[in-house]
Amino acid sequence: MSHSKNPFKRPVILLVDDEPGTIAALAEILKIEGYDVCFAGSGEEALTVYAEKSPNIVLMDMRMPGIDGLEASRRLRAKYGENSAPILLMSGDSNALTNNKHFPVGVVDFLAKPFRARDALIHIRAHLSNHLYALSQQALAAESARCNDAKNKFIGRCVHDLSSPLSSIRGLAEFLKDPATGPLNPAQSEIIASIHETSQAMLELVNELLDIAAIEAGDVHLSLRPISLREIAAKSSKLANLISSRKGTRIELLSSGADPVLPLDPARIRQVVENLLSNAVKFSPPGSVVTISIDQDESAKNGQSARLSVHDQGPGIPDAERRKLFQDFGRLSTVPTGGEKSTGLGLSICRRIIAAHGGELTALNSPNGGCVFSFTVPIPKCN
Repeated sequence: MSHSKNPFKRPVILLVDDEPGTIAALAEILKIEGYDVCFAGSGEEALTVYAEKSPNIVLMDMRMPGIDGLEASRRLRAKYGENSAPILLMSGDSNALTNNKHFPVGVVDFLAKPFRARDALIHIRAHLSNHLYALSQQALAAESARCNDAKNKFIGRCVHDLSSPLSSIRGLAEFLKDPATGPLNPAQSEIIASIHETSQAMLELVNELLDIAAIEAGDVHLSLRPISLREIAAKSSKLANLISSRKGTRIELLSSGADPVLPLDPARIRQVVENLLSNAVKFSPPGSVVTISIDQDESAKNGQSARLSVHDQGPGIPDAERRKLFQDFGRLSTVPTGGEKSTGLGLSICRRIIAAHGGELTALNSPNGGCVFSFTVPIPKCN
C-alpha cells in the first residue's frame, strides 16, 4: 500500500515522544521555521496520527512504553512501503543510537537528546529536502505519464479517422488506373499515378503512427504461437523479391542448419523482417544482393537466442548519426538509391516489436561494406 502526499503543500512533521517537555521544545523550533507540527505520545498513537496527517518526516523517540520507536518504524515501513516518510530516531542514550546496527528500513538518521536547535534543524532540513524532492519527481513522472497517455490516445483517434478516407482515395486512384474504366490521356494518367503514390505514402505513415500510438499505449497484445523463424523469413523474402526486382536487386535466404521454432507473433515478426528487407533494398544500389541469415546467439545474457540478420550493400550508418537510428522520425543523411520515400518510423516500430518479444534489434556496419541489421529472440528453455 502506498501513502501519497502532495509535495507542494506546507511540510508536516510528526513528533513522537512520551516526554511532553521534549515535544514542546522541539515543536516551538519547528513552528518558527514554518512547519506544520502534529504530535503523538506513543508508538501506537504515532501509527494513527501518521494515517490521519500524512507527515513528510517523523521524529520519533527510540524508547517508549508499549510499541517503541524501532517497532513503530518497522510497522510504518511495512504499511506504506517506499513512500513512507523518512524517520529520525531520538534517544537520550547516545550509545544506543551509535551502536545499533539494525535500524529498520526507513530510519535515515538519529538525534541524540538533549539536542541543540541548530543541529536538529540541519538534520531535519536535509532529510526533508531529499524526501520532498523525491515526491516532486514522482508527481512529475505521474503527470508526464498521464499526458503521454492522453497524447497517444489523441494521435490514435486522429490517425484512425484519416485511415478510411486515405484508403478510399487510393482505391479510387487504382480504379481509375484500370483500363476497364476507359482510356486516359498521358496527363491524366500522370495525375492519377501521382494521387495513387501520394495516398499510398500517406496511408503507410498513418498505419505506422497507429502502430506507434498503440504500442506506447500498451494496446498491442502479441498472438504467440510456435513457428519456424525460417518459415517467416522465406515468406517475407519471397514478397520482398517481387518488389526489389524493379531495382534489379535480389534477396537471398542463406541456407544453414538453424531453423528454430519459437513462440512468436508471426504477423508482427514478419512486419519486422519485411521492414528490414525494405530498408536494405532501399539503401542498396540497384543490382545489389541482400542476404538473410539465421543462426543462434550463444552469448545472449538470458540463455540462447535465435538471431535473424539482414545484410545490405548500402553505405552503412554514419557513426555520428547512430543515436538517431531507432528514434521516432529518425532520418539519417544517407538517402535511398531509388528515390524511395521514408517516414523514419519503421525501425522505431521494429525495435518495440522485438522488445515485446523479449529480444533486441541492433545494427552494425560490416567490415566488408554495407550494414547488418539483426534481431534476437530468446529460445525457451526445455523443462
